[in-house]
Amino acid sequence: MSVIQSIRDRGTWIIFVIIALALIAFILQDGAKRGGSAFSNSSVISKVNGVEIQRGDFEEKLKNAEAMYASQGATRDQLIGNVWNQEIEKAVLTQEFEKLGITVSAKELNDILFGQNSPLRQEFTDPNTGVFKVEDAKRAFAQIKKSKNAEQIKMITSGYIEPAIENGKRNKYQNLLIQSAYIPKWIVDKQLADNNSMASINFVYIPYSSITDTLAKVSDDDIAKYVKKHAVEFEKTEETRSISYVSFYAGASTSDSANALSQLMDLASEFESTSDAKAYIGKVGSELAFYDSYFGKAKMQMSLKDSIVRTSVGKIFGPYIDGNNYVLAKMIGIKQWADSASVRHILIATVDPRSGQQIRPDSVGKALADSIDKAIKSGANFANLVNTYSDDPGSKAKGGVYDYFSQGQMVIPFNDYAFDNAVGTKGVVKTDFGYHVVEVLGHKNLNPAYKIAYLAKPILPSNETISNATTAAAQFVAESKNAKEFSNNAKSKNLPLLVANDIKANDFTINTIGNTRSLVRWIYEKSDGAISEPTEVGDQIIVANISAINKAGLLSVAEARPTVEGIVRNEKKAKLIIESKIKGASINEIASSTGFSITKADSLSFSANFINGLGSEPKVIGAAFNKSLSNKVSTPIAGATGVFAVQGLSVAAVPSTMTLSAVLDNLLQSRKMNIYRSVESLRKGATIKDYRSTFY
Repeated sequence: MSVIQSIRDRGTWIIFVIIALALIAFILQDGAKRGGSAFSNSSVISKVNGVEIQRGDFEEKLKNAEAMYASQGATRDQLIGNVWNQEIEKAVLTQEFEKLGITVSAKELNDILFGQNSPLRQEFTDPNTGVFKVEDAKRAFAQIKKSKNAEQIKMITSGYIEPAIENGKRNKYQNLLIQSAYIPKWIVDKQLADNNSMASINFVYIPYSSITDTLAKVSDDDIAKYVKKHAVEFEKTEETRSISYVSFYAGASTSDSANALSQLMDLASEFESTSDAKAYIGKVGSELAFYDSYFGKAKMQMSLKDSIVRTSVGKIFGPYIDGNNYVLAKMIGIKQWADSASVRHILIATVDPRSGQQIRPDSVGKALADSIDKAIKSGANFANLVNTYSDDPGSKAKGGVYDYFSQGQMVIPFNDYAFDNAVGTKGVVKTDFGYHVVEVLGHKNLNPAYKIAYLAKPILPSNETISNATTAAAQFVAESKNAKEFSNNAKSKNLPLLVANDIKANDFTINTIGNTRSLVRWIYEKSDGAISEPTEVGDQIIVANISAINKAGLLSVAEARPTVEGIVRNEKKAKLIIESKIKGASINEIASSTGFSITKADSLSFSANFINGLGSEPKVIGAAFNKSLSNKVSTPIAGATGVFAVQGLSVAAVPSTMTLSAVLDNLLQSRKMNIYRSVESLRKGATIKDYRSTFY
């Protein structure tokens, strides 16, 4: 859609689409061969197996993502990582496609664009039947086939052609991998036998908690040995850094809050008595913009809306806190409005609101709209006039119809006409886009709608508050010349010494602090032990000390300890239990020597790895199904939660509806699910150079 729809959720991205869709026909013949971008830059942002990703190309993708996700509140900083990951994934896949000779032909591209799964379905689907109108789409292409607009060509290429080619290649690649999935018959037979069996055991369980932690201390050397032994699990591909930091609050104080409330209440009487709330708010200013129309309660976002809507017309509600503001809400008016409305319209455009360029003189647009309105009221066919005159391609293909839309989705004059007039009303409405000849087609669900003016004043820190925090932070820095002084000063001033770990060079946020790219840059510019100048982050002033630089490769002891310490401690406890507590060969002798009773477990399933009351213990389940342990006692087993001595009792087949084919299907499905993670494997195997931190 375009024009009116530009103020919908998916707004600005769609503006160019229908206008330029016909250009696809113009470039279909060589679309499959296109690559790269006209927008290039010699700066390299990344390399994947030696292949460069140019910063200019990356910036273009980033701008497209910003436009697409702006309505969802996504920021540029948040999108950089997502777009970069997409480009790296695309690069490793493209290289794999080239190795395998995977391509998408012009005919295949044509089938994708005009087939049943076409990306154009939304724009060319009959709203009444749900049928994709392929011929309409093709005719639309033909209408502007001769267009030479480079910007539109680039838009359609990046928005439709390239994604269609990319998805086509991915589908071929995934299908190739899926068809290669194979499960040998012996694995299927064994899986079926395991699924159709139940085991029973006696066991003695000595929990690790029976040994105090002081008897199983874990040294740095213990951690290092474990990490080295399990190197694959503890390898990291990029450097990380850690900081300790103190924080000084620079937000509004109690006094600042009281001053903000006092300023608002000084305006309350005048705000309530004014007859022109819009002008008054324009004069005194408000953090919440005035919306000069009506909303139903369901569309309101504020938490106190139930109280606000009970306010009488001309009266105010409040003060109350909304976010970081004190607010007074004044009820301007109440109407009965539908929750949603349907209209059809003909747009006679006079101005392009994006560029401000005049399309036709205002007087010419009004005269044409008035004459069309007069013709319709005299019986002319609305749909025919839409096709002849409407400048809104977003609705033109649907006879000018915008099917049921909610309050506030359209620009205010158009919105008010649709909701304020009875079904069947026809007339001319002026908006920033031009003149609209409108007919109201339908309303749904009448409910009260409210026009409310909000006078909102922010709760801001005073200069004195900010100065006090800044001075305290600066003094702390002056007194902290090294890491030891930093720690001692924090302790002497009763400031919590906080920690942030795993900070990467390209991070834009630090989890415990927030969005602070400048601090991350500083962390990677300085050496271990460095102390930062005061850094403002939100309503905090941060002073940081670089406490660790963790190079790429195996995790350091400090990094690994939180994960590894408990595992190594349990290994030490298992050794103590086995060497000092377990005596004898029979299950009874072991129970007697350890002081723990014999427990029986029935109906154990090989696939469940679960023992009631103890949780997942795969080693114990494995022993239970070991037929060589029938009526024998296992050697001590160091499990997840303790040490076990297991006596096998029986392994028996049980009736089951599971068939060989069902088992095979399950195994194949599991194998195919792993195939979908093939990109992750390609990425791990690639040599990736990341230079983002140079530019952002």
